[in-house]
Amino acid sequence: MSILIDKNTRVIVQGITGKEGSFHTQSCMDYGTQIAAGVTPFKGGQTHLGVKIYNTVKEAKDASGADASMIFVPAGFCKDAIIEAADAGVKLCVVITEHVPVLDMLAAKAYANKRGMKIIGPNCPGVISANECKLGIMPSVVFKRASLNIGIISKSGTLTYEAANQICKQGYGISTAIGIGGDAVIGMAYDEILPLFDEDEDTKAVVMIGEIGGELESRASQIIQNFKKPIVAFIAGASAPEGRKMGHAGAIINSKNASAKAKIEVLKVAGAHIVTNPAKIGEKLKEILG
Repeated sequence: MSILIDKNTRVIVQGITGKEGSFHTQSCMDYGTQIAAGVTPFKGGQTHLGVKIYNTVKEAKDASGADASMIFVPAGFCKDAIIEAADAGVKLCVVITEHVPVLDMLAAKAYANKRGMKIIGPNCPGVISANECKLGIMPSVVFKRASLNIGIISKSGTLTYEAANQICKQGYGISTAIGIGGDAVIGMAYDEILPLFDEDEDTKAVVMIGEIGGELESRASQIIQNFKKPIVAFIAGASAPEGRKMGHAGAIINSKNASAKAKIEVLKVAGAHIVTNPAKIGEKLKEILG
């Protein structure tokens, strides 16, 4: 089992004919993802990478029966792309594009919520259910299944890959890995995804990777208090100075609750197993699970 996506997920790629869209669509197809249709305005009727192209998401959805979308359009067009996917009846939209304007994302997220569409991202590596389906840009080789599988939720793409590699080196596998995104406004957060992992029979533990800035990790602590499975957590940015943005748009210490120290403390109190070095994630899981 897995969460959000599986081997039956059918995907529309918005921006499939662009350089990034083309490269990563092919990678997803190579992994086994069912790319059902592509959308590029004014290129409807063409075929790209063996995938039929449509002018609108509605046309693509009606023709293909897809239930998920992956977005590779420029930041200034993401708001319209997300709203178009929601209007077409797409259930999950993964937004890879970074630096979507804050007001645009606020409006698109509010609209998607009204239409019942889940959003992952923007500025994220995507979602991958190991050996089943990939919607994103992560390196496929480090995501494998085993007899005992771990879920991953992370703000950082690179640390997602590092965690997956460590998990597999310890003899475990990955159920689903989700990069929630590093922009100031994102779709689904830890507190919305953790309950899905808690109910997933295939996920035996969860690795949660956060960073300075915002209060998403603090909100997650309320879920962790009643979580039935072990959670190993790492917070990046312990040495970051206040008021300075570090990498992601949302990674800035702008309140006392946004520092790494504050987040580590609240997660520890909630019951998470804390590691202060990402290189120790695999070892901590081995210590807990045996």
